[in-house]
This record gives sequence, C-alpha cells and structure tokens, in this order.
Amino acid sequence: QVQLVESGGGLVQPGGSLRLSCAANQNIFTFISMGWYRQVPGNQRELVASISSEGSKSYADSVKGRFSISRDSAKNTVDLQMSSLKPEDTAVYYCHARRQIKYDHDYWGQGAQVTVTS
Repeated sequence: QVQLVESGGGLVQPGGSLRLSCAANQNIFTFISMGWYRQVPGNQRELVASISSEGSKSYADSVKGRFSISRDSAKNTVDLQMSSLKPEDTAVYYCHARRQIKYDHDYWGQGAQVTVTS
C-alpha cells in the first residue's frame, strides 16, 4: 500500500546541481525515517541522506556540504538537493521510508538515474 515515486533524475555536468523528489502516498510522519540511498552496479546500496520524523538529518561523509535533504509535509514529499556534483555521484538513487510497527517495514522507490559527466 505504501508507494514511493522518485522524480528529478537526469544528466548533469560536474559542478552542476540537481534536485530529486520523492512523493509518498502516505503521511510522511507515519515513517520513523525517510531518506535517499544510491547504488552503482557492482556496489552495495549506500545511505546518502536521511531525515527522521522528528526532523533530525544525517548525511554520508562524501556528500556533506553538497547535498541537502528536506521535507514538505503538505505535499508528503522528501527532496534531495544535490550541488557541486561530481562524477563519483553517478548512481541510481532510491527513495526509502521506514515504518516501525512492532518490527521494521522498509519501502523503496523504483530508483532515479543520476549521471554526472562532461
């Protein structure tokens, strides 16, 4: 029943910016956390940024100072503003949400391709 839909992926040059958006069909405050992961073929999926239901934010060291996560409760969306993009940021970015009811429930978007190249 939970559905997460990403948008905003695309091709951008190094140093450029891109904004990803994740739209949920549920009240985002029913999730204990929401965030963005990314994955490169052959690598494990890694956490990029997250925001808890209380508003606490966390970032991977590799993106601190360049990426910013935010939420819009009125729209039930979570965005990831990416700036100063580097080729190594190229990956498929996945929206993630976790709901904890007796045990953890994890939900994933379909993924959005971000390609940073000259």
